Amino acid sequence: MTSSFPASPFPESTVLGYPRIGPDRELKRALEAYWEGRSDRAALEEVARRLREDTWRRLAELGLGGSPSNTFSYYDHVLDTAVLLGAVPERYRHVDDLAAYFAMARGAEGLPPLRMTKWFDTNYHYIVPEIGPETVFSLDAAKPLSEVREARALGLETRPVLVGPVTFLLLSQAAAGSPDGFAPLDRLDDVVEVYGRLLGLLAAEGVGWVQLDEPALVADRTPAELAAVEAAYGRLGGLAERPALLVAAYFGDLGEALPVLARTPVEAVALDLVRGTPGDVGLLAGKTIVAGVVSGRDVWRTDRDRALATLHAVRERAGQVVVATSCSLLHVPYDVERETGLDPALRGRLAFAEQKVAEVVELAHLLVEEPSADVPRLPAPQARPSTSGARVTETRAPYAVRAAAQAERLKLPLLPVTTIGSFPQTGELRRARAALAAGEIGEAAYEDMVRAEIEHVIAVQERLGLDVLVHGEPERNDMVQYFAEHLDGFAVTRHGWVQSYGSRCTRPPILHGDVRRPEPMTVRWARYAQSLTSRPVKGMLTGPVTIVAWSFVRDDLPLRDVVLQVAGAVREEVRDLEEAGIGVIQVDEPALRELLPLRRAGQAAYLEWAVAAYRWATSGAGDHTQIHTHLCYSDADQILAAIDALDADVTSVESARSRGRVLAVMAGGVAGGDGRGFGRGLGPGVYDIHSPRVPGADEVERLLEEALRVVPADRLWVNPDCGLKTRSHEQVEAALANVAEAAARLRERHTPR
Repeated sequence: MTSSFPASPFPESTVLGYPRIGPDRELKRALEAYWEGRSDRAALEEVARRLREDTWRRLAELGLGGSPSNTFSYYDHVLDTAVLLGAVPERYRHVDDLAAYFAMARGAEGLPPLRMTKWFDTNYHYIVPEIGPETVFSLDAAKPLSEVREARALGLETRPVLVGPVTFLLLSQAAAGSPDGFAPLDRLDDVVEVYGRLLGLLAAEGVGWVQLDEPALVADRTPAELAAVEAAYGRLGGLAERPALLVAAYFGDLGEALPVLARTPVEAVALDLVRGTPGDVGLLAGKTIVAGVVSGRDVWRTDRDRALATLHAVRERAGQVVVATSCSLLHVPYDVERETGLDPALRGRLAFAEQKVAEVVELAHLLVEEPSADVPRLPAPQARPSTSGARVTETRAPYAVRAAAQAERLKLPLLPVTTIGSFPQTGELRRARAALAAGEIGEAAYEDMVRAEIEHVIAVQERLGLDVLVHGEPERNDMVQYFAEHLDGFAVTRHGWVQSYGSRCTRPPILHGDVRRPEPMTVRWARYAQSLTSRPVKGMLTGPVTIVAWSFVRDDLPLRDVVLQVAGAVREEVRDLEEAGIGVIQVDEPALRELLPLRRAGQAAYLEWAVAAYRWATSGAGDHTQIHTHLCYSDADQILAAIDALDADVTSVESARSRGRVLAVMAGGVAGGDGRGFGRGLGPGVYDIHSPRVPGADEVERLLEEALRVVPADRLWVNPDCGLKTRSHEQVEAALANVAEAAARLRERHTPR
């Protein structure tokens, strides 16, 4: 052991992380009050302190052997790591620490935020650090040290959790102006030096263990990247003054990274034994195996016998085993016992964070009480989603035929302006929806409010000069939950909130049975909105992949089969919208990239059936009906060929926040050889809706000019990055006015005379 004091033994049970938003979204409310100036920093910090204390106390009450710390965040743990390392871009350094933190996360006046994208294959969004050759790293250890001290004041020892140095750099992007060929991982030696200083401070603080999360190791890694892993952990493990090190890899198999970690001096390795397999776990003999047998990604109760068999088998091959969750419980709600409205039979099959902690504790006790007499066989891997292709009937004509029919019907101008779908939801609407659910108001009163909001939104869009309108979705609580409430096979929760990013939370539905559509879901409100205007109104649907990706999904069918069931329901809705006279129908698939397998071996098969499901959902529309799709905040540039294969007439993608990243890839020819091979309509976003900033007309015009270098004017659409639900009406109207003005200027210059 390379510490100046004996490290405490690893506890028999632990979790890799825990929800942090609060059982009743206390952090969300505190953040939004702080951002809006309704509370001060002291009030925000007090809410955060109480949430941390409540978490540590509750984990101890549940009997958990070891609790993590430094898992709380005001916005995002990757952003926290950038701050810890001093990797704050220069443009944010003129404001104070918390203001700079939130400016990086969500922007401020004159300060666009950092890019945001998905945390591996989850619906959690992280803030992408910017690292360049000149980035100066400096340790700011205040947060992990203060949390250790907070917990210790309660009489509790904790294990600080950090994003590991390799994953941090692999998830970062090269800062603007970096030379060709530079990659953030080139700065590994400098970053490891800072981690080493932090480990020394934690050792001096009396911390026994530190957890370094390296989920990037379950994806395909190059020999150079694996060498970097070995070098980093060889160096950290060789420090004279440090706590014991747990390296946690989750969301899949370690694969070729397992023997690399085995050769390093780290004391423990956490394995995801739900989504992955142990591999040659015997290589880890002599190290502690933190065995993730309780899923941190779904809400189903653990198969106790199967989990115990896995634990016994791993222990026999590798030695000391600790029972744990497969990953952080950040991705599940707090407590299923609060869901008194669920069918009791279904609720009995469910486990949220509290129940999963109890499962971990129970399994740890059983593992001690039932030592295995013989070396057991490792259980066969659980059935994984099918990777076979999906055959569907595709009936739409070639794009050129469709485009002519749609141009004749819609008569849109050059550079048509539209939005992605949702408009801001007023507090009145949210309160009315809650009152309706509680039986405090009747359906008629609620629908009167929805009708009035649609009228308002249509009038605003006409006044601002938009070309293709939306009804604003005032009747929808969430783009997935709304459909789950109208489809058989789903259940929805009242308190099952999960953090998506910052203060944004969702309640993922529970898809537990066969999916059917009893009746039309969106037609009535789309038809009403269209009756208010002569301009086309989009019918707004969520695509089958996204509905499934953003739900907790049954595990007794291949994922492909579940997606195709949902696709059938969406297909029926598309046909009904078309029959109701809706000429533009948007079927969003922002999760298409999200579900992409982390290893290349499964990616082609997944994209084949995912694209086929989308085409099945939309191919029943006639040639004169324009099909749109939308993708955002998910590195869509990595799957442009698959997006193109969706065969939507118009595709809108996030671009403003990522500063034209998708356009840069297209300009390089990835999408189709000459940079213009994306052969249908394209709307790269020009307004970052996750920031309170209102872009000026000149800024939007510059973004559109950049897009016109890649997309011909007759195929370029003008739209925000994403839906407008999270913004205020004042912000939205000001921003859309500027967007419409910029489009009008360019339209004047580019319209043939």
